[in-house]
Amino acid sequence: MSETEHKNADAEARLSELGLELPPIGEPGGRYAKAVRSGSLLFVSGHLPDSSETPCHTGKLGRDLTTEQGYEAARQAVLSMLTSIRAEIGDLGGVRRIVKLFGMVNCTEDFTEQGQVINGASDLLFELFGPVSLHARSAVGMAQLPRNNCVELEAIVEVAHV
Repeated sequence: MSETEHKNADAEARLSELGLELPPIGEPGGRYAKAVRSGSLLFVSGHLPDSSETPCHTGKLGRDLTTEQGYEAARQAVLSMLTSIRAEIGDLGGVRRIVKLFGMVNCTEDFTEQGQVINGASDLLFELFGPVSLHARSAVGMAQLPRNNCVELEAIVEVAHV
């Protein structure tokens, strides 16, 4: 086990320390995979706060929800994303680096705090993985997201070779 893998094995323990659990996630809602591996890169499909199919954090930022509620929704969405990562690679110890995070925010046209909302995901990734979670990122506003969720996340993750 490399030093990075050893440090990231602690991510599973940190989840418990933070009182967090990864939610169950059902099958994809279409003809796609939750994550696809190519070499050492894992391309993770869009994940929502309600990826476990339990509605939460619905509505538009700037009208129905506050930035703080969006921040919490981004944390929940990243937990859903981590469930798919774990399912694909066995455990979170195989994460070598979070390469890219793409955050979409369902918001009004005058809402300008997309970055603060997606910080919820970035901050939780840092709490779990430390410096290897520092990633390239985009945070953009959207007119609508599936099932009226307020946040959706995609990622590219470098993982250990099998």
